[in-house]
Amino acid sequence: MYRLLFDHVLRRTDPERAHELASRVIRWAGDVPPVAGLVRRAVLPDPPRPVRAFGRELRGPLGLAAGFDKDAAGVRGLAMLGFAFVEIGTVTAHPQPGNPRPRLWRAVEQRGLRNRMGFNNEGAAAVAARLRRLRATPSGRAIVVGVNIGKTKVTPAADAPADYATSAGLLAPYADYLVVNVSSPNTPGLRDLQSVEALRPILTVVRQAADTATAERGGPRVPLLVKIAPDLLDPDVDAVADLAVELGLDGVVAVNTTIAHDLGEGGLSGPPLRARGLEVVRRLRARLGPGPVIVGVGGITTAADARAYLAAGATLVQGYTGFIYHGPAWAGRLNRALIAQPTAAGATSEAAA
Repeated sequence: MYRLLFDHVLRRTDPERAHELASRVIRWAGDVPPVAGLVRRAVLPDPPRPVRAFGRELRGPLGLAAGFDKDAAGVRGLAMLGFAFVEIGTVTAHPQPGNPRPRLWRAVEQRGLRNRMGFNNEGAAAVAARLRRLRATPSGRAIVVGVNIGKTKVTPAADAPADYATSAGLLAPYADYLVVNVSSPNTPGLRDLQSVEALRPILTVVRQAADTATAERGGPRVPLLVKIAPDLLDPDVDAVADLAVELGLDGVVAVNTTIAHDLGEGGLSGPPLRARGLEVVRRLRARLGPGPVIVGVGGITTAADARAYLAAGATLVQGYTGFIYHGPAWAGRLNRALIAQPTAAGATSEAAA
């Protein structure tokens, strides 16, 4: 059914317009309890072996990657569809419109997406207010929510630590984990912040800002991760992993979109990322050891893809492009399959940050 809808309607619609329409429907369904209840019963797995990460129990290892819900407007609806956790963002300290349209394209032959969105979002204060309302209810607190933060485009690189710290201070009290995004190709100069010299002060001040904000509200320490690009050279992946160990980070998200393509400007997601994503995850796990969380993302379409990431060393996995191409039942279907057989070896991944 969804394949027919995609091929005959959605594929003929501007990708960003289709995203906006789908987001509204998901948000509406999640906010109407009878509708949400029906959908939830149809798609949510009932795990005999819940996955534990970030100090929470998750209903499976597959969550939604950042980028779909930048402003935390549809968290309830996305959790309703079977995602075990929802990573919102990327959120910046100040609101910004992002890059001019068009800025999102389908790469149908590769079943991928290409974007140069540019961190379009309402800003950290607005997103924090929305998350505060979500967390004010028991059902909202039950959803595992990650918050992905990035640098405001107009902020000079020298002021990046303070920019990230502003977002962390506002958002940490409502997050189950924070992700520092220094790997999007669509903000000029952002990927330069992946160098250890630039990244160390950012992660240090984000940790301090998050701890201060949660302590003031009597909340627990929030796990902190960093998201890296697939286009990093192997020695640079090792350097980020070593920095994560040095600073006591809780984990790494691997990987973001790639610029290693000839389709035009912007980052490419989907199956073309899978091979490099798996390589990076294996390298990170070998370097980090068994403790830190690794969230594997990039080209996950089937349960077999997700199991390959788990077998490579990922604790959890995320999807986005697979959701676009395979529809609203996709996340629940994959989580049910992964709970039944978590990895090719049948081992359950578990990590508590």
